[in-house]
Amino acid sequence: MLIAQAVKEGRQRVGLPCEQPQLPAESLIKFWKKTVIENTDKPAFTCLGQTLSYGEVDQLSRRIASYFQKQLGLKAGDRIAIQLPNLIQYPALAYAAWHIGLIVVNTNPMYSTRELIHQFNDAGVKVVIVLDKFYENVRQARPETSVEHVIVTRALDLLPAPKRIIGSLIMRLTGRWTLVNPGGWIPFSSILKGGSTFQAFAAKPDDICTLQYTGGTTGASKGVMLTNKSILSNIAQALTVLSNLEKPLHGANVIAPLPMYHIYSFALCLGIIPAIKGHSVLIPDPRNIDAFISAIKSIKFNIFSGLNSLYVALMEHPKFSGLDFSNLQITLSGGMALMEAVAEDWQKSTGCVISEGYGMTEASPVVSMNPLGFQKLGSAGIPIPGTQIKVVNEQGEEQQVGGEGELCVRGDQVMPGYWHCPEKTAETLVDGWLHTGDIVKVDEQGYIKVVDRLKDMIIVSGFNVYPNELEQTLTTHPDVSQCAAIGVADPKAGEVVKMFVITSNPELTEAQVVEFCKENMAGYKVPKYVEFRDQLPMTNVGKVLRKDLREVAAG
Repeated sequence: MLIAQAVKEGRQRVGLPCEQPQLPAESLIKFWKKTVIENTDKPAFTCLGQTLSYGEVDQLSRRIASYFQKQLGLKAGDRIAIQLPNLIQYPALAYAAWHIGLIVVNTNPMYSTRELIHQFNDAGVKVVIVLDKFYENVRQARPETSVEHVIVTRALDLLPAPKRIIGSLIMRLTGRWTLVNPGGWIPFSSILKGGSTFQAFAAKPDDICTLQYTGGTTGASKGVMLTNKSILSNIAQALTVLSNLEKPLHGANVIAPLPMYHIYSFALCLGIIPAIKGHSVLIPDPRNIDAFISAIKSIKFNIFSGLNSLYVALMEHPKFSGLDFSNLQITLSGGMALMEAVAEDWQKSTGCVISEGYGMTEASPVVSMNPLGFQKLGSAGIPIPGTQIKVVNEQGEEQQVGGEGELCVRGDQVMPGYWHCPEKTAETLVDGWLHTGDIVKVDEQGYIKVVDRLKDMIIVSGFNVYPNELEQTLTTHPDVSQCAAIGVADPKAGEVVKMFVITSNPELTEAQVVEFCKENMAGYKVPKYVEFRDQLPMTNVGKVLRKDLREVAAG
């Protein structure tokens, strides 16, 4: 049976169309403006106990846009980096950028100085907005980049005066206040003091609105060019799948713990949730499970978004069972493989079946979803409307139902290419098909099951980690001759990094290797395990056989 036929019949069975749904607007900023007009006084975002309406967030975005344009002289097409956790500042900054045609570069706050230098230079970033506690890395990176302005914000900046002052005092008394030396940066509070007038940019569907950096199995990370059309197409596609509910989702309360610098949460919080006139409850630090649960205990939430490692951590907390799940209609999972045991435990604990999906940054990001009421445990769902897929073997031959091979995707949500990387674009986009690098098989009902990764990418708690990048970094250590990174299974994170090391110094310790990695790479990339070896398995041309290392590690 042909895969295309299985997908078509699968969609018909669950009541989904095959065609691409109509775009909700010509551009993301027009979509946002329309949403604001229709929902001015409705809650849009809640964070740190503060709730702002759609109208209030829009007013913030307009004041920021005015400052960007009039005080900093930014023009359409300029790139700004947002390096923040989940705070209300994030959506206000993104919408501000789109008001005047700027391109948002989502930047992980945990990036090391080296990683920031690469991303800022590759994107040609002019302005960075960073949280106070992450400013030092930006300060160190800035002299080696094109960055012209740095804006520093504190988590409490948008709180009303009494709460802000009390909160600041408490942070100082408890030693959590970050001292940022004056000079060389702009306080976020000062960019809100001006007016809200600016020359709006008339964005078109094919205009780039976001650069989302993702790596590869070789070389440095690449900027995925996401356009208004690609993101809006994906919003429309996902909404078609999510609309299959007896109770409408309009005005839904959505728990949003995943960071917006990750494409999954970025598209959800700035696109899908506003599309349903929803209310995003932002969690700045989802690793603090106690604070997380306290933040949502009084909220009657309808949608919960997350991934495998987060669901594990939540269910292990003693206060989790005390939450009110009576209004929970949808639990979304993406970013990493969902363990079946975790899905089963979640359903027992909450009464809600997890809907797992599959996506990648290059597809804005959603490719497939489990339709509500038709979830199939262990699968990544059915390709969303307007999405074509095929499965090809190593020779490029198209497979039928049940056959394994690389998943290839075609649809309006697919990126136009990588920023200033025509060679890499040509390798990934072939005849209009996005080659995902993931090995899958499709069953007779059109559901996709991810079997393995064609490439050596490691996924740690939903974040892509690329072995070559880690190896290139560690080999700059004077005592490391060679090394190889692989992913090993972990019950919470899905995978963690294991590093095999050949050293010229017998006194080098595992702790020293880990400490070096902590200084030179983001925390989630740091190896959890280090094994010293006299040699590494290699091909006859000198390429490390990571496959052999994975087999040894698996026992």
